Amino acid sequence: MENIGLVLEGGGLRGVYTSGVLDAFLDNNIEFNYCVGVSAGVCNALSYISKQKERNKNVNINYINDKRYFSIRNLITTGSMFGYKMLFDTIPNDLLPFDYDAYERTSCRLIAGTTDCIAGEGVYYELDTIRDKYEIVNASISLPYISRISKYDNKYLLDGGIADPIPIRKSISDGNEKNVVVLTQHKGYEKRASSLNNYAKIKYRKYPKFIKLLNQRHTIYNETLSYISKLEEEKKVFAIYPSKPLEISRFEKDTEKLNKVYNLGYSDALDVMGDLKEFMVNKNFSKQ
Repeated sequence: MENIGLVLEGGGLRGVYTSGVLDAFLDNNIEFNYCVGVSAGVCNALSYISKQKERNKNVNINYINDKRYFSIRNLITTGSMFGYKMLFDTIPNDLLPFDYDAYERTSCRLIAGTTDCIAGEGVYYELDTIRDKYEIVNASISLPYISRISKYDNKYLLDGGIADPIPIRKSISDGNEKNVVVLTQHKGYEKRASSLNNYAKIKYRKYPKFIKLLNQRHTIYNETLSYISKLEEEKKVFAIYPSKPLEISRFEKDTEKLNKVYNLGYSDALDVMGDLKEFMVNKNFSKQ
């Protein structure tokens, strides 16, 4: 769809909800020419754009308890709890092959958000191909405290959700008059200040602007939610929220809970599918 963007929040393993939503989109032929995401949102977008239904669900649920994928051992040996080789080599090339050709044939632009630790601001990269750009994806999903800082493009990068947790403004600035936004927190959620802010002063002492961002993270997030609500009222955004609190952490390892979250995402998307299709074609859309 021209001038309609798809905006994907991150949220670690809460992103399994987004996997369900996007699989419902695939089953109903909902496509976009533009997508921007951060963290887990980028990973979900890759499988959605390559039209590999359930791939991202299976990546997370099948391997979350595999120590090569996510473990303290990885953190000790590599500086990151998520295993780089497992994520960007073993899984996409062997275990759950990624369809690189299908991805590169698509007309959809995918923009990945990262956070520049030195500048203390968001940096965005277009993933026209993924074959040699996994470091960008790695940077976008590199959660603070449990991930090493990624070095790319002469920058020091971490989780895109720090600077821009729901990159709606990026989509608008790139020319999308209307946007579909998929969130991983229920409507009415309000983020609180982190209890790790004092630790951040020690761990990231070389990056004072990044520390400031971490301290402001809850304020940035809550302000972005308010902005999205305003755009919903103006009929410029169609937001899909979890219909109930997900009650899992971003590091959830219980596969039964993760399956339930995926199924909730799928069913929530189906519940609003009629309204969504109307929003995408009707300039005078009015949500029921």
